[in-house]
Amino acid sequence: MTATTQETGLTGTQGTAHRVLQELVLPARDRLATQPLYLDSRADTGSAVQQDDEKDQRPQIVVNVASDAPGDAGATILDRHSVLVQAGSTVSFATYFNAFPASYWRHNTHLREVLLRVRTTGSGTVGVHSSNARGESVPVSSHEVAGDGTVTEVALPLTAFADGGWYWFDVAAGDEDLRLHGAQWLGDGAGTSEGTVTLQITTMNKPSYCLTNARLLLEHQESLPQVAEVVIVDQGNQKVVDELGFREVQERFGERLRVIDQGNLGGAGGFARGMFEAVRSESTYVLLMDDDVEIEPEAVRRVSVFADFCKRPTIVGGHMIDLLNPTKIHNFGEAMDPYSFQYGPAGEGVEIGHDFRRGNLRSTSWMHRRIEVDYNAWWMCLIPTSVVREIGLALPVFIKWDDVEYGIRAKAAGYRTVSLPGVAVWHLAWADKDDTISWQAYFHKRNQLVAALLHSPFDRGGEVLGRNGIKDLRHVLSMQYFAEEARVLALRDVLAGPEALHELLPQRIRDVRTLMGQHSDAVYEPDLDAYPPVASSRPVRTRRLSSPHGLRILTSAASAVARHLVVRPREEAQEHPQAHLPYQDARWWRLARYDSALVSASDGTGYTWYKRSPQEARALLAESLRLHAQLALRWPELSRRYREALPQITSMEAWEATFREHSELGA
Repeated sequence: MTATTQETGLTGTQGTAHRVLQELVLPARDRLATQPLYLDSRADTGSAVQQDDEKDQRPQIVVNVASDAPGDAGATILDRHSVLVQAGSTVSFATYFNAFPASYWRHNTHLREVLLRVRTTGSGTVGVHSSNARGESVPVSSHEVAGDGTVTEVALPLTAFADGGWYWFDVAAGDEDLRLHGAQWLGDGAGTSEGTVTLQITTMNKPSYCLTNARLLLEHQESLPQVAEVVIVDQGNQKVVDELGFREVQERFGERLRVIDQGNLGGAGGFARGMFEAVRSESTYVLLMDDDVEIEPEAVRRVSVFADFCKRPTIVGGHMIDLLNPTKIHNFGEAMDPYSFQYGPAGEGVEIGHDFRRGNLRSTSWMHRRIEVDYNAWWMCLIPTSVVREIGLALPVFIKWDDVEYGIRAKAAGYRTVSLPGVAVWHLAWADKDDTISWQAYFHKRNQLVAALLHSPFDRGGEVLGRNGIKDLRHVLSMQYFAEEARVLALRDVLAGPEALHELLPQRIRDVRTLMGQHSDAVYEPDLDAYPPVASSRPVRTRRLSSPHGLRILTSAASAVARHLVVRPREEAQEHPQAHLPYQDARWWRLARYDSALVSASDGTGYTWYKRSPQEARALLAESLRLHAQLALRWPELSRRYREALPQITSMEAWEATFREHSELGA
């Protein structure tokens, strides 16, 4: 480690082609709630400061923002890159967006040293720290600063971060205020070219989100020279070009902004179009993004710079921060269990929904371990176009599993995926939505089975068929007949083979939505008074009923199956629901005891009426069993057909034909 502190100019870097890897950033004025992601005013402790009021023990980051009113906080944010630290106060940048994820750079790039450059005015101390994979913090060096325009540079090795660890720095003011003018993490860029990016957004009736993010990109375009073009694939009927303010945005972007009007081919169709356009434009990368996100512009730059430095072409993705709880990391990386063929959190001890208001980076030990992932979801994911040229575009599956399958396909071809800390978007979390019982139920099942036929290393997909059979049974016992009929349709389409996948892209969504209207359990009313009042001559005993375990699962399921298939429902239950269950209580072992029930929507927007029908239950279960048995018998043959068809159905040529049919190609 070497360090220099100078009052003018840049030192210690002459003759070296340094590139900025990561710029210190601070929250914008309209995003003040996100401060714990950017800076921590309690550098001396391992956790966020607690409020004195015992009635409200939520952690509180003590930071002020420059305004006309005087503030008494330890630090004042001046702009996106500078902060005023009051005399005697300390601010730490051991935070999600401003600490340097050293292990990820050490593992995936050729860099073995990083240069920290900090610019200050005033007297105080710049302290550099590191952590290891166990989350233990270690002081690295301390540098006294004084005077105007001081530049502190510290060369930091990356050799000791094989399994995890971060670098960060703290700023402590002395007897007078200290102003931090900015900081950068730099790396030797000799021999590393700067790639170009096609940033693509797929949208469906969310034009305001698209324009908000476009304006952010315009505001920060000087720091985003690698973004060669922005392509919005508009698949809705509320058009981006009709949104108030679009003309101004278009004029400022010029030819660098393209809006493509395309039929509704789902997320897969929109993202495939982004890949297609990036390849045609000869961009180095395509950066896929959802429409309903809020971006951090610095993350857009970081993701492409990291990809530039990677040893080999690498897919680089960002994390998801909960849009409604903007200090909560909802998703930190995901991996596949190949035997069950189901995805979930990657890495040991990874916490879903970690809130930085309740625990800062220093105190979150699991986040210091490098997390290996199998794929990154396409709310924000950068893919080298060289990878697209080799392994193809997205699988034509409308929605769900397109990003998962692509990551698995890329991994099989030798390409790594990295979910990079410090790169993220704010996105509506899925915790309050159950899309397994909505119109997406069909796509969940069909696309998982298609992906398993393509990539499962186990005979007949390991556990995937058995688990899907159990899910079907639970839907029937829960009186969710629409979801089960959609899943039965999914089985039929899987058995039909891969040849019709492109043809089904715009068709199946219409078929499934038509099917929804035929089932009361899929029709939601916003007003509870739209339904008859709850009434039951003999209340069902479920108040203390808990999830069955062990042998009780078998006995509970067996008795529920016999009841649902044989016993006629009470006539009164067809006229009045027997109970009203909140969504979180509507589990199969509870619902199985009712003949009818009102159930709240998972997102709290309405209610639906479940009604038991032995006739429907018998028909759906029989068909599910028949089709699962057929799929098990035909698995080797179907797996071969899907794998042989994969290069063709994901090719530029196949997708171009689909785009020509459903849009004006090249618009």
